[in-house]
Amino acid sequence: MARIIGGIGTSHVPTMGLAHDKGKHNDPAWAPLFQGYAPVAQWLAERKPDVMLMIYNDHANSFFFDCYPTFALGVSGTHEFADEGAGKRNLPDISGHSELAVHLAEQLIADEFDLTIFQDRPLDHGCNSPLSLMSEYQGGWPFALVPLQVNVLQYPLPTANRCYRLGQALRRAIESFDADLNVVVVGTGGLSHQVHGERSGFNNEDWDKTFLEWIVTDPERLARMKHVDYIRLGGAESVETIMWLTMRGALGASVQEVHRNYYLATSTAMAVTVYETAPAESAP
Repeated sequence: MARIIGGIGTSHVPTMGLAHDKGKHNDPAWAPLFQGYAPVAQWLAERKPDVMLMIYNDHANSFFFDCYPTFALGVSGTHEFADEGAGKRNLPDISGHSELAVHLAEQLIADEFDLTIFQDRPLDHGCNSPLSLMSEYQGGWPFALVPLQVNVLQYPLPTANRCYRLGQALRRAIESFDADLNVVVVGTGGLSHQVHGERSGFNNEDWDKTFLEWIVTDPERLARMKHVDYIRLGGAESVETIMWLTMRGALGASVQEVHRNYYLATSTAMAVTVYETAPAESAP
């Protein structure tokens, strides 16, 4: 049986990947960010997942506003990374896990989540920016990737509750896969930021810290919130943190946070966290 061994929440700011590619790991402006990802890379190296299920949003690179799916699952045997206008990053393609991906598609649709299924569409910074900070890739990535794209750009968006319930359905689907696989689930996005309009440059550190607490202790409360609440508290683009709720829903009722790093140095508050399923309480 496949099993979920933990979850990761991460920002997916494109400049993270740019700073990585330019070797700014020891630059005073970037070092706190890269230091925050080192324990994540170590955790992944120790836990050795077979598959990473990455929940991200495409920024109009592979999906466009004339046809932008609410939920889209990639089933390709190999995934490449997108050229977003400045040339492709120097990253190797990453293997997919078609058997698991097809199983997830069948199970989620049977669970009444209507999906778009895609192949051969490159993955943009929503996926590759944090991925390159979390793992060594010289000589090839050490795990396969199943990408799940969520619409957080073009209204109407899926609700926070819908994303949370999708995560719960993902857990059921993964655990019904008849193969010995360790799976880590990654939710991307945010935290607080707004890149347009009168509130351009807006951040809210207090809300970010509250969100990072509630995602552990009270995800149902986050799931009940409306899009307008996320936007009011965290800025227009922070609504993408509903993708963290998909990751959180897949982890079960109780989790332990084993790592957190929060860094606000640019227009986006950047965070990375690692969660493990909490051990069951001992019977009295």
